[in-house]
Amino acid sequence: MTPQSTGLIKPPVSEPNPNQAKSNGCGCTSKNAPVELDERTKARIANHPCYSEEAHHHYARMHVAVAPACNIQCNYCNRKYDCANESRPGVVSELLTPEEAAHKVLVVASKIPQMTVLGIAGPGDPLANPEKTFRTFELIADKAPDIKLCLSTNGLMLPEYIDRIKQLNIDHVTITLNTIDPEIGAQIYSWVHYKRKRYRGVEGAKILLEKQLEGLQALREADILCKVNSVMIPGINDQHLVEVNRVIRENGAFLHNIMPLISAPEHGTHFGLTGQRGPTPSELKAVQDNCAGNMKMMRHCRQCRADAVGLLGEDRSQEFTKEKFMKMAPEYDLSTRKEVQEGIEKFRAEIKAAQAQLQESVAHISNDVNTPKILVAVATKGGGLVNQHFGHAKEFQVYEVDGREVRYVAHRRVDQFCQGGYGEKATMENIIQAIADCKAVLVSKVGESPREKLANAGIQAVEAYDLIDKVALEYYQEWLASNQ
Repeated sequence: MTPQSTGLIKPPVSEPNPNQAKSNGCGCTSKNAPVELDERTKARIANHPCYSEEAHHHYARMHVAVAPACNIQCNYCNRKYDCANESRPGVVSELLTPEEAAHKVLVVASKIPQMTVLGIAGPGDPLANPEKTFRTFELIADKAPDIKLCLSTNGLMLPEYIDRIKQLNIDHVTITLNTIDPEIGAQIYSWVHYKRKRYRGVEGAKILLEKQLEGLQALREADILCKVNSVMIPGINDQHLVEVNRVIRENGAFLHNIMPLISAPEHGTHFGLTGQRGPTPSELKAVQDNCAGNMKMMRHCRQCRADAVGLLGEDRSQEFTKEKFMKMAPEYDLSTRKEVQEGIEKFRAEIKAAQAQLQESVAHISNDVNTPKILVAVATKGGGLVNQHFGHAKEFQVYEVDGREVRYVAHRRVDQFCQGGYGEKATMENIIQAIADCKAVLVSKVGESPREKLANAGIQAVEAYDLIDKVALEYYQEWLASNQ
């Protein structure tokens, strides 16, 4: 396809994806049927917090910012530096050389032994900075062979580097693919720089989309797991994302992450400055639900910074600034890391056993029984537990409960309530707004004042310290009894 060709890009016919939903016999898939991954894929992502919703409760990841240049300009992106208090893609506090990045990885791997994944995601595009990106991966693969290597790209140069990615045993690649229609792409991308020439509008979008689909096919042929990120932009690609979901599924992606546009004016992006709004939580969930019957959906994405460190939902990057980590001696110890991770796996096995018992306890509930779905918000520090004080939460994880199942559906960022009294009224209002569609908030502890304010907003505060599934199902039974 040349840059001058026109029309919707048609992906090639492909082999069936073992991770897509089965047909219901009428040529379509059930929107309500859960999509289960095959056992081999499950094993490959078992301790990858970004690719596995279960793993993100237990394992940490880190990104190193070694790739400053980018070969496209998205209307939702503004690569910024020295922004320690912003948490979104394209933002970093400082750039690193490959050698500095490798040193940092070894330091973090010793301080956070549950860190299992090293990703390069910017602040530009890793494959627009191939020398720095691959040199970093080489150093880490040599010094820390147990750490998974992960790459996130816009896909423009992906076909040219598949062999190098495969050679370095990079088993996880994410492509940000927002549309398969060049006309829509022209509204999302300002320009595309390819082969020393800059293309704009539909012409540039076509080149990008062609390379993205070519790269997606090449990843499947190379047996490299691919997750696709799509930014949901109301009025531009929101209705189109179901078609994107179908195409990426047919061409080898096993996981789809539909994430909300971040477009605050202070970020200085084109969309932010022109007033393009992001989706509401309910709008985002509706699109995710529409795609959920076709392939596995990722709903736990935190849209991380390009220098993020720690569990998803926490950011420890300021503990490991260049000034600090360059003074630390790496104490990477494979046996210590293995011991810690074996402990995590033992704990995960205990949780799975407890969840299995819970499922047995609700197995008697007939599908004919009216058990409406409700949402509950959870304050958690990880581990799959309700284990955080309401006032300490910087986000709430949202679960959908129907009496038989507890299903993770979203997270909602909030400002921390306990800040010494400063701004607590406004903060409480923002928290209530963030979880207004939830019937309850499950916390380890909550003060009387916020408990009362939550109750006035129709949200019940439930204190517990236990498995999320257990607390949520117990609350659901109480809620159902009081609403029959």
